[in-house]
Amino acid sequence: MIIVTAASGQLGRLVIAELLKRVPAENIVAAVRDPAKAVDLADQGVLVRHADYNDPASLDAAFEGATKVLLISSNDLGNRVSQHRSVIDAAARAKVGLLAYTSVLHADRSTLGLAGEHRATEDAVRASGLPYSLLRNGWYVENYTVSLGGAIAHGALAGGAGEGRISAAARADYAEAAAVVLASSEAVEQVYELAGDTAFTLAELAAEVARQSGKEIPFHNLAQKDYAELLTNVGLPAPLADLIADSDAQAAKGALFDDSRTLGKLIRRPTISLADAVKAAL
Repeated sequence: MIIVTAASGQLGRLVIAELLKRVPAENIVAAVRDPAKAVDLADQGVLVRHADYNDPASLDAAFEGATKVLLISSNDLGNRVSQHRSVIDAAARAKVGLLAYTSVLHADRSTLGLAGEHRATEDAVRASGLPYSLLRNGWYVENYTVSLGGAIAHGALAGGAGEGRISAAARADYAEAAAVVLASSEAVEQVYELAGDTAFTLAELAAEVARQSGKEIPFHNLAQKDYAELLTNVGLPAPLADLIADSDAQAAKGALFDDSRTLGKLIRRPTISLADAVKAAL
């Protein structure tokens, strides 16, 4: 039985969709905080179980019969380590044959502010004694393309990554990689550094948006503090704005670059191109 946590989220749903191509639906469990939001998954034959990262008892019930567990990282910044440990402990009690975790690219040496919680979680995964696989996901290209409408409306793309090259891939690319690992009948690697096959700068992203939209879209590079202030002014909570601004600042120093092409090799196809990502967003 393969358990996917946070299965009703954006990444989780895509992982479930990819698993359904590889294993029978009755062998998949969608572990979700609110089963009412996963009715569509149940309609496809997937077993839906209540699982709350803050409720260890619910995790024990959700993991009954589990052979493999995918721990999709929480989005509750600042509380993720304790939540993740609850999942890891439940997986250990269930004696699963594989615990996979969606970490961050180069977590062991990353300068990203968000990497600290991932490193702590990776330590807990290793300490569990379970067979494990760390899926160190790079940046989702959707992190940038989701705001292209605003960039076109305002006639400019703002960011703080300078000339840093970003090896982003689509959320669907990372989801397929997770499904490949979970569905494998063979031993899997303990660490996968996953990123897009090709990298781009934000200036190149802006140029591609301009090409496809037919509008002039320059890239405005901002200092970290100014970018965080801009994000706050458009409605983002301050902690999230600070995290995004920090991520761009670290990207300028190479934190989001990887040229191993491990992701493309794992899913046996090229990851999404910048042109296709922009086309899909527009």
